[in-house]
Amino acid sequence: MKKLRGFTLVELMVVIAVIGILAAVAIPNYSNYVIRGKLVEATSTLSDARIKMEQFYQDNRTYVPTVAQLGSNTNGCPVAIPMATTNFTYACAATANTYTLTATGISSLSAYSYTINESNVKASNTAWGNSATCWVTSKGGGC
Repeated sequence: MKKLRGFTLVELMVVIAVIGILAAVAIPNYSNYVIRGKLVEATSTLSDARIKMEQFYQDNRTYVPTVAQLGSNTNGCPVAIPMATTNFTYACAATANTYTLTATGISSLSAYSYTINESNVKASNTAWGNSATCWVTSKGGGC
């Protein structure tokens, strides 16, 4: 009598079911992980720009740049921040004593925007939740 080798249909279906369950859990978690990694770009750029804005104010006693100080920055900031990166566009609105820096997501991050002002008040509008007092950087709305 020959001994049969191979897998039965039931064994194969169990393996496919296990792989499907693992994929259903892993893919959304991985997507959120990738998004969280991209959000760091916005928050770190805004934090860095805030420090540069405060240094500019200390030197000039205003947040509004002269034409010579503005240089090639077409976003209105007296300090060098990028106009856009792979994931975000950046904007600056300044008056003599106030400013607001904004990072707005591009393409897959279009639901995400972050702001910071001269008082270090951080705000965010995200797919995970909004906040007027902090930057939401994780699913569940946690700051």
